[in-house]
Amino acid sequence: MTADKPLRADARRKRDALLAKAREFFDAGCFFDLRFDDFARLAGVGTGTLYRHFPTREALAEAVYHGEVAALCDRARHLEATLPAAEALSTFLRDMVDHIAAHAGLARTLATIMADRSSTLAEGGRALEEAVTALVAAAVRDGAVRDDVDAGAVMMALHGIGAAHDRPGWRAEADGVVTLLLDGLRRPR
Repeated sequence: MTADKPLRADARRKRDALLAKAREFFDAGCFFDLRFDDFARLAGVGTGTLYRHFPTREALAEAVYHGEVAALCDRARHLEATLPAAEALSTFLRDMVDHIAAHAGLARTLATIMADRSSTLAEGGRALEEAVTALVAAAVRDGAVRDDVDAGAVMMALHGIGAAHDRPGWRAEADGVVTLLLDGLRRPR
């Protein structure tokens, strides 16, 4: 399968079914309990279709990862286009906490599978940082956010929140960190 050639509608449906099933098993944390070939049956496609789209577990994980990053970046762009800048930034940061909470198994599974794919992870990290940079820059332009803090600091806070997801009471603490971060970003009056 080449990246240049668009998929036929039936091939797209089958690829999407594989990705959706992979996300389910990643989220549940039981991806490693299955033989890769069993994936095809559970997704309702043949094994040839599985290997044609995703020849390895790593290829499947990479596709899921790229899809997650793209969805988060799309969400950031949508918020920037539809909300006041400060509200867009706040909403995105809180959405990130929601995403981490809803997909903790996904994050662990992807981290395990993709530990040796640092270029793929770096590419996704850059895309997310660009999305956060745009949100922060818009809030700075609107005068809602200090101009002496950049998106890198915001990304560090998000990484810290994600890394601590196994702590007891994580959700309340994560919400508290986002509130602290937003308070710290706010331009003094």
